[in-house]
Amino acid sequence: MDKTAKIFVAGHRGMVGSAIVRELQNQGYKNILTKTRLELDLIDQKAVRDFFAQEKPEYVFLSAAKVGGIEANRTQQGAFTYENLQIQNNIIHNSYLNDVKRLVFLGSSCIYPRMAPQPIKEEYLLTGPLEPTNYGYAIAKIAGVKMCEAYRDQYGCDFIALMPTNLYGINDNFDLNGSHVLPALLRKFHEAKIAGKPVVEVWGSGTPMREFLYVDDLAKACVFAMNNKKVAGLTNIGTGEDVTIAELAKLIKKIIGYNGEIKLDTTKPDGTPRKCMDVSKINALGWRAEISLEEGIAKVYQWYLQNS
Repeated sequence: MDKTAKIFVAGHRGMVGSAIVRELQNQGYKNILTKTRLELDLIDQKAVRDFFAQEKPEYVFLSAAKVGGIEANRTQQGAFTYENLQIQNNIIHNSYLNDVKRLVFLGSSCIYPRMAPQPIKEEYLLTGPLEPTNYGYAIAKIAGVKMCEAYRDQYGCDFIALMPTNLYGINDNFDLNGSHVLPALLRKFHEAKIAGKPVVEVWGSGTPMREFLYVDDLAKACVFAMNNKKVAGLTNIGTGEDVTIAELAKLIKKIIGYNGEIKLDTTKPDGTPRKCMDVSKINALGWRAEISLEEGIAKVYQWYLQNS
């Protein structure tokens, strides 16, 4: 990408989109196009069509999505399916109609089968049943991956799909009813420390294993992929290392300085037993995660203290 190229970051107010904007700015890109939801409703087909026809972006990062944790996904399957399909259909199709040079579509590791062999390789997509608790989101994102592939094959569009592992970082969602596990635990331990509570409850058995990637590392991977023609098709983005939820809880407890106990609530669902990405494809091309889990959580906690 030329430093003056017009770059549209869809979803720039979210955790991922805001990190991509920061990284683009850090690398000297001058012409970054963003729109709030009030300015442009990405679910509105006509509004998106008119926006692309008028603005003619050269490059697109598609980070806009309806996202949430296990409870939000489980109870809002219809909304997660509909909204994500609408957003990505509108942006991908209009990128084709308006000759966008390259598009990066972002999904999530939850698109892979629930019992996929570990670590998860890109070719495991659609080889087994999905995790029921996030079925709606996963189905929509799989459709986006396949739409990018289909537009490459039929129209010659340079559209690629990146599948990051579990993300965390500044601008994360800390709502206990809708957030992912890491920000939810961070908030729980912080509030327990402030209130002097003797126990913090952690959902599930504590045994599921999860891989976590700091969002600024993902942003660097996105810009790297946009500028590297060797990145093609579906590509995993992650650290290639995972921890149990119990280990994660202990690490967050340590960083926050909470002195109480951890209690596992085994009446709550665990979700997928393990999700660790095989990142050999992106590593071989020259990108690798840089920020450790402990360093990343410490950064997020400092941001949370200043912004909560």
